[in-house]
Amino acid sequence: MKPEFATRLVAECLKRGRIWPPPGVVKCLSTSAVHRSHFNFVPDTVPATEGEVTRMNMFQSITNALDIALTTDPTAVTFGEDVAFGGVFRCTVGLQEKFGKDRVFNTPLCEQGIVGFGIGLAVAGATAIAEIQFADYIFPAFDQITNEAAKMRYRSGNEFDCSGLTIRAPCSAVGHGALYHSQSPEAFFAHVSGIKIVIPRGPVKAKGLLLSCIRDQNPCIFFEPKILYRSAVEQVPVRDYQLPLSKADVLIEGDDVTLLGWGTQVHVLREVCQMAQDKLNVSCELIDLVTILPWDRETVVKSVNKTGRLLIAHEAPLTGGFGAEIAATIQKECFLHLEAPIQRVAGHDTAFAHVYEPFYLPDKWRCLEAIKHLVNY
Repeated sequence: MKPEFATRLVAECLKRGRIWPPPGVVKCLSTSAVHRSHFNFVPDTVPATEGEVTRMNMFQSITNALDIALTTDPTAVTFGEDVAFGGVFRCTVGLQEKFGKDRVFNTPLCEQGIVGFGIGLAVAGATAIAEIQFADYIFPAFDQITNEAAKMRYRSGNEFDCSGLTIRAPCSAVGHGALYHSQSPEAFFAHVSGIKIVIPRGPVKAKGLLLSCIRDQNPCIFFEPKILYRSAVEQVPVRDYQLPLSKADVLIEGDDVTLLGWGTQVHVLREVCQMAQDKLNVSCELIDLVTILPWDRETVVKSVNKTGRLLIAHEAPLTGGFGAEIAATIQKECFLHLEAPIQRVAGHDTAFAHVYEPFYLPDKWRCLEAIKHLVNY
């Protein structure tokens, strides 16, 4: 790193309130440092009526969901690169030992083949749970997903479908993934009718939503924010349960501004709600969209009609991000209630090197600045 660049980087971080070691220490971009500055995880709580709970992080809750799916459905199989030994993120650990090599197995390093194989299984009547090792590498399978999986029901006049297909893929930034292991590709698939797209914010949601996807009568893509695999820990119900798809969650009620996000960004926005209250005396309503496609218009419209202001934040790039679709819909549905133009805070329209990752992310400071624009318009 050139000295002049390091100096500018340190100055920018200090300006944003980040803790930074001396300029000569390049190790300051460690995972732990990024985690501290990026977001604070706040666990969901479940009511006592949910029965027995146990402590799980997010990858453990996903493993538990897969275990239940394989136990309750004898046609269910799960497969992907390195899935047999537990996967690079350990989401399938122990499953091959329990269910055998015919139901939990490795595939060649070929995303198009993984999804194509899953489509064939699903059309034949099985429940196929395919893993793409990183969402960044889902693109070779784009044709299979958009032209085969999503359209199977239409092209056959509903005589055939691949409703038994679920595609899991770790997504989004983790602090050191750079340009090939940090992407959030949900908007690429949101243009495609015939599939559902879901992104959980923590272990409780991940288990219930994944089971809902596996059992849904449509092919689903289940994007898993990989930074939450170990950093998100909650008391998760032990029992088999499902959570509704296409239903957003209002996590914090407020009166002045609606904040909308999904996945990891929900936790960034939760902290922004408190910052806005403390620094600006602004009451924010926080919504987790949960499902990208089909998304819950009703909940978002109701909130914006109340607050008159909307901030959408996501890690994917600004141009063509799913926030643009939401903004267009809210502009149409809530036009007479809007007190200010809708604000979007997103990733920048560029690939980025490792060293730039903290500046790519739509962090709490950028979101707080957008709230200032909304309330001062």
